[in-house]
Amino acid sequence: MLVAICWILDAGCWLLVTGYSSLVTDCWLLVTGYSSLVTDHRSPITDHYRVQGIRSKVQNLPIVLDGFIMKNVFLIRLSFFSIFSTITCFMVLCMSPNSHAVTLEELRSGLPEKIMTWSKGSEDQIYTPQSIFGYINGGAEVYKAYNMRRCLSRHYTTPQGPTIVLDVFDMGTSEDAYGVFTHDAAGVVVELGQDGRLRPGWANFWKDRFFVSIYAEEETAAAQKAVKTLGEKVDALIATRGARPKIIDRLPPEGLQTTSIRYLHHPVILNYHYYLSDENLLKLSPRAEAVLAGYLRDDGQALILLVSYPESNTATGAYANFSRHYLADADKKGMVLLENQKWSASKINGRMLVIILEADSRLLAESLLKAVN
Repeated sequence: MLVAICWILDAGCWLLVTGYSSLVTDCWLLVTGYSSLVTDHRSPITDHYRVQGIRSKVQNLPIVLDGFIMKNVFLIRLSFFSIFSTITCFMVLCMSPNSHAVTLEELRSGLPEKIMTWSKGSEDQIYTPQSIFGYINGGAEVYKAYNMRRCLSRHYTTPQGPTIVLDVFDMGTSEDAYGVFTHDAAGVVVELGQDGRLRPGWANFWKDRFFVSIYAEEETAAAQKAVKTLGEKVDALIATRGARPKIIDRLPPEGLQTTSIRYLHHPVILNYHYYLSDENLLKLSPRAEAVLAGYLRDDGQALILLVSYPESNTATGAYANFSRHYLADADKKGMVLLENQKWSASKINGRMLVIILEADSRLLAESLLKAVN
């Protein structure tokens, strides 16, 4: 669509150039007329009429110029607009989310055949949301909950050490790549991709729409070095960095424990980190965004959940469900003291549902609830 618009606008430029060329032609004939007059004096009578004709053209030249400008003022404006629009179209096309995003096939072709003493083993495997269950025993549900598209798996082997397994998950969006990373973000922070983590025998990170996991089947010093080196190679193949979900910015910054952030869509993931119910009380779905995060302040600890829905009526229904099941005994301010002596509260703000799942004090619950606008 953008390219088509640019072509239409460029047609205006062509018409304008055609008009300019006509004007230039008239000016050229005028100049050549003067030239021939200067060089040819064989016929005074003819020269007289030629002088009169050229003088008439000279006198009319301002009128011609004014007429050209008046007739072509739209095209003149269109030409400048066309130039600006063409540049804008080019920038938009270059900056579109997928313009620099590498594909899983490109990643595969760029992967090294050898890392230190490890070499590529058996043939690479590509898994879909349906076949991933046969590859990851017990953990495939997590990736499916984050809308996994495909997974590339490669094994590196060596006679002197354990097998190293590289898994690259195409999650479709950078938000879901970030989300599956937050599901288990333990480890030492390292310079790998975005938010890279390193644990004994395992490295993982997210970048653009990809989640990358590299692990050694046995922990050795050489394997640990090879895992990190391979991670650096994969990182270099993904040129584009991804954007974190915007809902993260809605979390109050004071006391936020960043390593506790969990971004999710699915009740299975929520129940893994904080069991709420076997039912989908909060109406979570791929179209809803949720973030769970812990807080540590001088007046205690707290756990907050934000959910952003595509429609306000869905948010209203989720708020009613939570209030009915967990806040039935709430006071006039909507606060309730739970059986574990923690405080809970919630509020709705348009399409956003805010829930203080647990807080050590009433004051902390009220403060956090108020801090989310």
